[in-house]
Amino acid sequence: MTKMQTPVATPEIPPMPPMPRPDSSVDLVARLQRGEEAAFEELIRTHSGRLLSVARRFLRNNEDAQDAVQDAFIRAFKAIHTFEARAQLHTWLHRILVNTALMKLREQRRRPTASIEDLLPTFTTDGHQTVASRDWSDAVLERKEIAAIVREAIAMLPDQHREVLLLRDIEDLDTADAARILGTSSNVVKVRLHRARQALRTLLDREFSTMTPASRRGE
Repeated sequence: MTKMQTPVATPEIPPMPPMPRPDSSVDLVARLQRGEEAAFEELIRTHSGRLLSVARRFLRNNEDAQDAVQDAFIRAFKAIHTFEARAQLHTWLHRILVNTALMKLREQRRRPTASIEDLLPTFTTDGHQTVASRDWSDAVLERKEIAAIVREAIAMLPDQHREVLLLRDIEDLDTADAARILGTSSNVVKVRLHRARQALRTLLDREFSTMTPASRRGE
């Protein structure tokens, strides 16, 4: 039987700005909860770079990504009194941003996506795949031109499967957190993620088959 393939590597994630110190975040939250305008400006200045990096992974258009960050800050400011002291500010903001980006994705008129059923592997009666999957190495996937193909392929997945893949494999959220954000169960997340990875591999196999040997080697 064909061995289960590991999930594809994360495509070219831009470096994150440095994380703010925990003690400074505690002070910032206290000032935000007192309604200090300067604190809101500091929140934007401190966290906007990281949030924009995250938004760009979900939203292909830079303007849409910037709008998502702005909306996320507004939502955070309105909800700052619900922030719990034991939580981390950057994690709380990240979840607000992810929810905002997902809502924007659902509002957009996106290109037609492939049916997930058409992208899943098929098997012979003895349990082998009818078409073998390629062996994708991290070295290949991390190359700039291949990373662009990966992003294009992810965008072609049906919404429900694309969202799970982004949350689990790109944002590295655990199953329970992804389920809470998507308003579904952990089992549903696991099934969708498995199918999304299979479908993404099919899309990448198709793209990779059209590349010349030289381009695969980065020549």
